[in-house]
Amino acid sequence: MRGKMGGMTTIALEPTPARSASSPTSGPASAAPASGACCAPLVREATDPAAAADLARSFKALSDATRVRLLSIVAAHDGGEACVCDLTEPVGLSQPTVSHHLKILVDAGLLAREQRGKWAYYSVVPGSLDRLGALLSEAAR
Repeated sequence: MRGKMGGMTTIALEPTPARSASSPTSGPASAAPASGACCAPLVREATDPAAAADLARSFKALSDATRVRLLSIVAAHDGGEACVCDLTEPVGLSQPTVSHHLKILVDAGLLAREQRGKWAYYSVVPGSLDRLGALLSEAAR
């Protein structure tokens, strides 16, 4: 069905009929499980809501390329820690912008911050990256 609405052409889409299980175009993927349910059952425990929120915060912090780079630079420094003054040049951003990105990484539990005089030093939280890696590995199984 076609029509004109305010100078724009509109098209109404008609629903297409569902394929039946005996249709030649339906394959094994479209067949329902033997139990009659529409989906296969869970085979392991799903992440609880609190853990999912915590992990989402970590992944959100890592969704920015600058923050991934900062985390990598901190981890690569001698002793596994870096001063904020050493992090501005490698990423080409101002100190306030770098500090903002580092705060997000600290809030996500990926970096720890220690104030020494006027400078802040950052280090990777032990086990934080292993935890994310384990989650990704588990999800891939």
